[in-house]
Amino acid sequence: SQVLGMKEKPAAAARKKKDASMVVGIKLLKQRQVDAFVSAGNSGAVLASAILYLGRIKGVKRPALSSVFLTRKGSCFLLDLGANTDCRPEYLLQFALMGSVYAQRVLGVKNPRVAIVSSGEEEGKGNELVKETYPLLKASGINFVGNAEGKDIPAGLADVVVTDGFTGNVIAKLSEGVAAFMLDIIKEEIKSRPLATLGALLAKPAFAQVRKRLDWREYGGGPLLGVDGIVIVAHGRSDSLAIKNAIR
Repeated sequence: SQVLGMKEKPAAAARKKKDASMVVGIKLLKQRQVDAFVSAGNSGAVLASAILYLGRIKGVKRPALSSVFLTRKGSCFLLDLGANTDCRPEYLLQFALMGSVYAQRVLGVKNPRVAIVSSGEEEGKGNELVKETYPLLKASGINFVGNAEGKDIPAGLADVVVTDGFTGNVIAKLSEGVAAFMLDIIKEEIKSRPLATLGALLAKPAFAQVRKRLDWREYGGGPLLGVDGIVIVAHGRSDSLAIKNAIR
C-alpha cells in the first residue's frame, strides 16, 4: 500500500513505510521466501532497506553497488557506483576484496587484476583516500596492479576497478552520456552525406552490434555486494529490456 519515492530521504522512508513494495520484497529475501530481489526504484532506498531489513554479511563495513563495465578487452567490474559517496580506506579495501571474489566466482576471471582509480599511474599519486588505500591493497594478497587513470578503465588495464561511490557514479553516468553522444554524432554525419548513407546500409549489422555493446540495458542492473542476500539494483530509466537483463 506504500511507495518509497525518488525524492524521499531513503533511510527515514524505509523505516517509516513498512508496507512499501521495496521493504516487503527485501523482507521476503531475508525470510528466504525468494532467492533474489530486483529494483529499479530509488537506489538509496534499496540500500537503506537492504541494510535495515536484510543486514550486511558479517565483517562487511559498507555494501557497494557494482556493475560490469565495457572495455576494449571485454569488460571489467567497477565498484562502488554510488552507495557510498564518502569512503574510508578500509571500505575501499573491502570493495576490492568483494569485487575480486565476484569477478572470480561469478564472472569466471582467474586471478582478477584489481586497480584503484587515481589521477596518476604512479604510486603516491591521487587524493589522500587513494594514497592511504594503496598500501592496504598492496598488502591484501589480492592481485593488485596499482593505480588506474580514467583512460585505463576502457582500455582494460584491470578486471576489477575500485573507487569511492561519488567518483564511480560520475564515471558510469559520464560513460553512458558519451556512448549516446558518439552514436548520435555518427548518425548525424551519415545523414548529412548521401554516399555515406549508402555505406551505412552495408554496415548496418556492424552498427547494430556496436549499439548493442554500448547499451547499458544489455546488463540491466548491478549487484549490491556486502548485504546478506542477492540484491540487484537497476537503472531508474529501465525499460522492459533492462528489467529482463537485471533479472537474468
